[in-house]
Amino acid sequence: MALNPAQLKRIEETIQADIERGDYDGVNVIIAQHGEIALQGTYGFSERATERPSKQDDIYRVLSLSKAFTNALAYRALGEGKLALSTRVVEIVPEFLGTDPFRMMRKDKINLWNLLTHTSGMPATPNPGMPIQDCVKLPEIATAIGTVDVIHEPGTQVNYSPAINHALIGEMVRRAYGYDSFQDMARELIFEPLGMKDTNFGLPKENEDRAVPIKAYVPDTGFLRPEDIEGLNEVITEEAELPWVGATTTVDDVFKFVEMLRRKGEVNGEQLIGKAIIEQATTLQTGDMMNDLYTMVNSEMGWAAPKGNIGLGVILSGTGPVPNFFGPFTSPNAFGNNGAGSTLFWVDPDNQVSFVFLSAGVMDEAKNVERFQRISTMISAAIV
Repeated sequence: MALNPAQLKRIEETIQADIERGDYDGVNVIIAQHGEIALQGTYGFSERATERPSKQDDIYRVLSLSKAFTNALAYRALGEGKLALSTRVVEIVPEFLGTDPFRMMRKDKINLWNLLTHTSGMPATPNPGMPIQDCVKLPEIATAIGTVDVIHEPGTQVNYSPAINHALIGEMVRRAYGYDSFQDMARELIFEPLGMKDTNFGLPKENEDRAVPIKAYVPDTGFLRPEDIEGLNEVITEEAELPWVGATTTVDDVFKFVEMLRRKGEVNGEQLIGKAIIEQATTLQTGDMMNDLYTMVNSEMGWAAPKGNIGLGVILSGTGPVPNFFGPFTSPNAFGNNGAGSTLFWVDPDNQVSFVFLSAGVMDEAKNVERFQRISTMISAAIV
């Protein structure tokens, strides 16, 4: 198999047309097969308002794509016997129960599997028990989550969690390993072994000049308002430990991470994460359960409700015509992660194709799904 150069050129032209139309400001893209890059492109603007051009070494605040890095920390903890999928949150983070006995119900049932599969029953809120503007250090955030009620019986339905689940995952892993700092743990266990030299949780001061500002092109009536999204420019600071939304990185670093997943945990001839862990993580865990949050997105567009299609922290392509980030022509086993209206990676293991897309300008989520479905379909059509 190979990737058709003429189709790759069409993909470039499509991206450039999207940017010229004002759908988003700019993007860094990598498309590869068997680890060999077939297309790497830098297009448009890092910041349209100042006409700052995109550069390959731009550093993006990748929003919920950050969850993929937190997932990887959990995978290491599982493979190294630090945690189990059945480990309950309260065993590691007892303050998760809170102090009000009338608000503790069902919290003692929630385990690591529930958090990774978004079946914890916790609410789909972007604020983990405290205003996002106050979120800095992870232990304090985990304590604040103790004030948040469970709203569904754990394990009974998928409700994608923008914040709470991965905040708890990050704190469980940190305590299991005994690190003082979540940032240090992520750097030592994931980023340094992969050579991801420009990736951090938080934005180091030396990287600020290369950072792409978050600009939101979303309606005021949406799930998140423009000011909610753009406010993350000030929230994601050098000190911020936000396992669900706070990573900063480059397209080349994300590609290194994605290739580790494609190779089932292998890096430079060594197994960073156990092969069995990656295989299970990229296998459907949520059965036929629907995704409550994305059902609202699809309903607004008149689309059918989507299944959860979640593995252990990753999203799976699945089958059928319901619009999704991967399009209907990747293999059902394709998996990846995305960040609100702007970032995406996926791996199609059947065709050994990898895709990384980091863009400036946060789109409305339904339009974002349409964009990624179109581009993902074009990538699938490039396989010959």
